[in-house]
Order: sequence, then structure tokens, then C-alpha cells
Amino acid sequence: MEETADQPPPDRQRREDPARQSVARLGEVSLLFLRLGFTAFGGPAAHIAMMRREMVERRAWVSDQYFLDMLGATYLIPGPNSTELAIHLGFVRGGWKGLLAAGTAFILPAMLIVLSLAWLYVEYGTTTQAGWLLYGVKPVIIAILLQATLGLGKGQVRRPLLLAVGAGVFGLYLAHFNEIVLLLGSGVLVALYQNGRRLGRHMMPAFVFTLPVALPPLVLASSKSSHFSLWTLFLTFLKIGAVLYGSGYVLLAFLRTDFVERLGWLTNQQLVDAVAVGQFTPGPVFTTATFIGYLVGGFGGAIVATVAIFLPSFVFVAAIYPLVPRLRRSPVMSAFLDGVNVAALGLILAVTWQLAQTAIVDWLSAAMAVMALGILLRFRVNSAWLVAGGALAGLVSRGGF
Repeated sequence: MEETADQPPPDRQRREDPARQSVARLGEVSLLFLRLGFTAFGGPAAHIAMMRREMVERRAWVSDQYFLDMLGATYLIPGPNSTELAIHLGFVRGGWKGLLAAGTAFILPAMLIVLSLAWLYVEYGTTTQAGWLLYGVKPVIIAILLQATLGLGKGQVRRPLLLAVGAGVFGLYLAHFNEIVLLLGSGVLVALYQNGRRLGRHMMPAFVFTLPVALPPLVLASSKSSHFSLWTLFLTFLKIGAVLYGSGYVLLAFLRTDFVERLGWLTNQQLVDAVAVGQFTPGPVFTTATFIGYLVGGFGGAIVATVAIFLPSFVFVAAIYPLVPRLRRSPVMSAFLDGVNVAALGLILAVTWQLAQTAIVDWLSAAMAVMALGILLRFRVNSAWLVAGGALAGLVSRGGF
């Protein structure tokens, strides 16, 4: 066959195609996850559904079974599940560069939006109109937290043991027990109860991915200090990103313990406001860290907090990839995660109780919380719309117009 002027020889094609294909795939990964980062409203469940639609149904990058396998793997490691799924899918499609591109592209839009809102909050959050707006938003946030707890509880609380563990964590957290000890201790307790005879052979995977990572940051960030420093901010968010299992709402327990109680850098009211911003914006809920970083440390604090809380996710995804089959078949690891997940529910409920005392201050705010919870339980409404509705109701009820 005669070669044409615009067709390189076969040997040159073989040299160029892999490089071109790599660049093309990296571009695909970056653009897709950048778009998802701007449009993925609705929390982790909605993010995962959107990724499946794009990568399984529309583009056929992975099979449905492989997608489910990777989703299951994200529940075996700490961190934000939907973000870690994005990182893993980027790795499958584009290798190490794809891993970095997918995670960064998915996080960046939310970080920029939250950073802008944090600036507005600092500049105008103390105005009368902003106070009325936040008055209506806070009860809605309490309703969203309650609905999340009820929804997650249906799948997690399957046995009396798990119910007892969750109730115990609720009480112990309110009694000021450390949330990391409660999460890991619950996992070990359930694993011991259900798999006592197997522990000699199977317990190691649970500790490989929890205790070695959890304990050093816990020690480093455990000292009490009211003085702000970027190093303390970095260590605190690194610890949270490295040990947080369960729903993104568990993040609130860590934030309250570290930034309200231990460091004293935030108030309960500011924490509720940070949660509201996380609900109203697309992308990972963990970008609440961006908001808090800006409140306590300005632009530099926002960048440091964001990098610190997401950094462990990139490391975990890279580390867990070859071990997924072993971990998923482990009955001990399965029981460990059952304990951790039900403990996470106890933490969410305890923090919701504490924050409700700041958010629900009169009969009107209580009624708004009850109405929002009813709407969430009856209809499949995006929480962002409810937050906006609460803001509008707050303005109207307090004469903002």
C-alpha cells in the first residue's frame, strides 16, 4: 500500500500514537472532571451517580462491575468517597497523571466557589441582611443533617449490636470522648465480636489502613493552642483527611472538636455557616475546609486547609489499588467497617444536637426545621434549593425586603 503525504510510516505511527493517546486521555479526564466539579450538586450520592452515567453509560471507560468494585474500595479507606472515586477513575483512564488530573479538576471548582463565598462572608456576614439570611439557613442545615442520618441509618443499623454501638458513640461524644478513638474503637469492637477466631489471620488489613495513619497526626495535632499558625492548620486538616470514615457529614464532628473546642478558632455559629456553604456549592463537601481556612487564615489558610484535607485521598487511592481484591474478601475488614460506619452515624447525630442549640432559637426557626425535614423525607429535593429557600424565608420573616 502506497503511503500518502499526510500519513506517517507505520514505525513512526507506533512511536507517536502512545504519546498522543496519553495526552488525549489526560485532556478527556481533566475536562470531564472539571465539568463535574462545577455541576455536581447534591452530595456524594449524586456525584457517584453522575460519574457512573458519564464513565459507564456514555463513554464506556469502565464496566459496571469494575465501577462498583472501585466504589466499594473507596469505602475501605478514609476520606471523601466521591472524590476518591474520581481520583481512582482518573488513574484507570490516565495513569498517575490521570490520578492527579481527575482529583484536582474535581476539587478545584468547588474550592474557588467556596473561597469566593468565604470572602463575601468575611466582608458582609455581619450586616443585618446577612444575619436575617443566615437565620433561615441554619434550621434547614439541621434538617439536612437529620435526614442524612436517617437515610444512612437504614443501610447501616442492621443488628442490635450496631444500634448499641451507635448509641454509645452518641453519648460518649457528648461526654467529650475523642472522635478518632470512638470511630476506630467501634470498628475494632464489632470486628472482635463477629470474627474473634479469624483475627489471627485477617485483622491486619484493618490496622494497615487506619492506626499507622491515624496515630501520628493525632499526636502531632493534639496539643491545645489558641494561637493561629498555618502549621497547626495543616496538621489538623491532614489528620481529619487521614482518619475520617463514613459520610462527609462526619466531618462536622471533627471540625467542632478541633476548631471550636480544642483550638477555639471558630464559634458554633460560624461552623453552621460553613456547613451551609458546603451544602449550597457543587463538588466535594470537604471544601468546607476551604471556607474555614479562609476564616482563620485568609487566602493562605484556605489553600493550606484544602491541600491538607485532600492530600491523604490521593495517597490512599494509589496505595489501595493492588490490594482491593484481598480487602473486599476479608470478613474482618467488613465487620470493622460496619462498626466504623455506625459510629459515624452516632457522631453525626451528636453534632446535630449540639449545633441545633445554636440554629433553633425560637418557634419560627423550629417550624422551619420541621418543614424542611418533612420536605426532604417526602420529596427528592436537592439540598441546595432548600438552603436557598431557607435564606429567602429568613429575609422575608425578618423584614429583609
